[in-house]
Amino acid sequence: MIKFLAKRLGQGALVLFVLESLTFFLVRALPGNPFLGERQLPEHVLAQLNSLYGLDTGVWEQFARYWKAILLHGDFGPSLVREGVQVSEIIAQAFPASLQLGCAAMALAVAVGIPAGMFAAHWRNRWPDALFMLAAIAGICIPSFVLAPVLGITLGAHVPGLSVAGWDNPLCLLLPAVALGAVNAAYVARLTRAGMVEALSSDFVRTARAKGAGAARILWVHALRSGLMPAVSYLGPAFAALITGSFVVESCFQVPGLGLHFVNATTDRDYFLIQGLVFCYGVLIVAANLAVDLFLAWLDPRMRS
Repeated sequence: MIKFLAKRLGQGALVLFVLESLTFFLVRALPGNPFLGERQLPEHVLAQLNSLYGLDTGVWEQFARYWKAILLHGDFGPSLVREGVQVSEIIAQAFPASLQLGCAAMALAVAVGIPAGMFAAHWRNRWPDALFMLAAIAGICIPSFVLAPVLGITLGAHVPGLSVAGWDNPLCLLLPAVALGAVNAAYVARLTRAGMVEALSSDFVRTARAKGAGAARILWVHALRSGLMPAVSYLGPAFAALITGSFVVESCFQVPGLGLHFVNATTDRDYFLIQGLVFCYGVLIVAANLAVDLFLAWLDPRMRS
């Protein structure tokens, strides 16, 4: 297991380096300049700003200095648009809200999707299976940017206690979590059903039935462990995407999370903020995939090699 873990950590570090390096060069290929707004700046002022933020040197020198700051000090640099504000401060302020929303949405997806997929597989080709899969297809086809305003209009504006904007009480989490988690619940349900159908058709399940095991024991004890593997593989990147890629839902419900910063940083050509957010996203992807790999290795020891 130690060798397996070391291998995954090495792969994750390589992925982070490649992802952040590509982002570094791509953001500098964006047209425009972070210091060019509605009013054209004089050339000498623009030169001073570039010198202040270290953008007046060669790109490879900037690249080496950027990685040195990250590795030695954990410093992503200052925001080029918000004067006097560090990128790490922006991420530290916005990340908790996105983390809460992402965890709530993922908990909803798991709590709804896995039981739905299990019961659909148990009643395969019968009306409960068709009902669950019809709901799953509907959940996949209705994107979060459509579901979010619908929930806000139908529930948030009429149900006491629910809110369509703000982040000042626990109930503010409910509607955005539903809007964000519904699509993932649908995917988890379909993947769980596919894995459980295959598991219920396997030899060891037929042997358990021949020995007189009941339907509930077969479903929860014998088939569940291998049947969950497709859904678990999906949960890793899905969890990271829920935390950092929910800018539409965050905008609809005025959640002070990371999502809005992704959009604003790209629009403003805020190089250091884009790089910091991508690095944060990459760390989440690597950590979530590592957790999924470890869980899959526990489910199936053959994957530890």
